[in-house]
Amino acid sequence: MIKIAYPAYPFRIKNREGKESIFDETRKRWTRLTPEEWVRQNFLQYLIQVKRYPSSLIAVEKEITLGELTKRFDILVYNSLHQPWMMVECKAMTVPLNEKVLEQLLRYNLSIPVSFLVITNGSYVAGWQRSQSGIEVLGELPELG
Repeated sequence: MIKIAYPAYPFRIKNREGKESIFDETRKRWTRLTPEEWVRQNFLQYLIQVKRYPSSLIAVEKEITLGELTKRFDILVYNSLHQPWMMVECKAMTVPLNEKVLEQLLRYNLSIPVSFLVITNGSYVAGWQRSQSGIEVLGELPELG
């Protein structure tokens, strides 16, 4: 597992129609604050503030097509050449990071091939790098390429 120290961040949260919403700085819009969204927002701030990935190179919750199915990835980071580089699948803190979560991310990777694959539930983070010889476990998240 990869150790993450999340930065303190003054999230903007409000109550709309009896449900909490959080302002997503990357998408520039309010979104419903679910347990998964809380993990996604904290992980985004880690990527932007700690890893220094430019927010302009990060896409959040965009649709992809898998055969006849339409799905949404959580986070896609592009490299400096604007090519898909790292895909992140976020789960709620109560969801264990198991083979099923990794398989979901690998299916998304069929549609958008990337070099780095990451899964997180906020408490834990696991990552892999794809190479010609297969897939290698990461000890830390890479510097942006």
